[in-house]
Amino acid sequence: MASGGAITGQTGKAPLDDVMLAMDVVDTLRHEQNLVARELGATAREAELIERLRKIYHDQGIEVPDHILKEGVKALAESRFTYTPPPNTFSKRLARLYVSRQRWGRPVLIGAALLAVVLGGYFLVYRPYQAGMEAAARIELAEGLPARMDEIYQQIFNETKVQSALEVAEPWVERGKAAAERGDREGALAAIDQLEAIHETLLAEYSIRIVNRPGESTGIWRFPKDNTEATNYYLVVEAIGPEQNPVTLPITNEETGQTEEVSTWAIRVPDVTYEAVRADRQDDGIIQRNILGIKQYGFLDTDYAMPVMDGAITQW
Repeated sequence: MASGGAITGQTGKAPLDDVMLAMDVVDTLRHEQNLVARELGATAREAELIERLRKIYHDQGIEVPDHILKEGVKALAESRFTYTPPPNTFSKRLARLYVSRQRWGRPVLIGAALLAVVLGGYFLVYRPYQAGMEAAARIELAEGLPARMDEIYQQIFNETKVQSALEVAEPWVERGKAAAERGDREGALAAIDQLEAIHETLLAEYSIRIVNRPGESTGIWRFPKDNTEATNYYLVVEAIGPEQNPVTLPITNEETGQTEEVSTWAIRVPDVTYEAVRADRQDDGIIQRNILGIKQYGFLDTDYAMPVMDGAITQW
């Protein structure tokens, strides 16, 4: 019996459409795989295959005309009435993707929204901000920093009372502008710092006094690490402004190499200066000549009343 046919066996024969009969014949052949394999793969005559099909239908009480049987055999050979899936083309994959959209649609929409936010923030916020910062940096290097150098130099020119201040400042202006021109912002800022330091030095006004208070050292001495046969002598001093207020100065400690902002430090002096101050204090306990040097407004250097040496310490 045909396992998937659209016809059921019965005593009375109902009229069937020829196409439907042909389809049933093909279906019968398809389910009779052994028969098809033997007969279609062999050289036996078509009539013998038709006869076998006729017997199958006859056993079911169905009489099928020979032209229908022949049409069914031919249709099977031509793969008619057989569903052949379309090739797996791009269009087919898109169609399947669309059909399954309920499964993947929500995550994809969320991901797309997040991507849109990220891209929007990047292109609409970060990129314009970055472009603005870069433009500002270019303007600063081309105009702002060089203008600041010229401004400070003019202030130095107006405040100084010695040509040496201009001779010190001019190279820093040239160096700073060269750094700005090549895009070296740090170099340009370093030049500005130096110019500002020169200007602040010109404006400073104070006296360097030898400390002479009970319980505090007036002078100290050290053995240098590199030459223990030598002795370094120091006088403890402080910077006092016009209104008798302490003035803080940047002092580099020659023993550590560190620069500190202090108002009291020890300045290195020759042994003759050290001995003269020691003798002055031992005379009556008071240092009569306690002004070691004076820094006047408009000058870079301090005028010292007694010989001093390069070098200082901030801790003892």
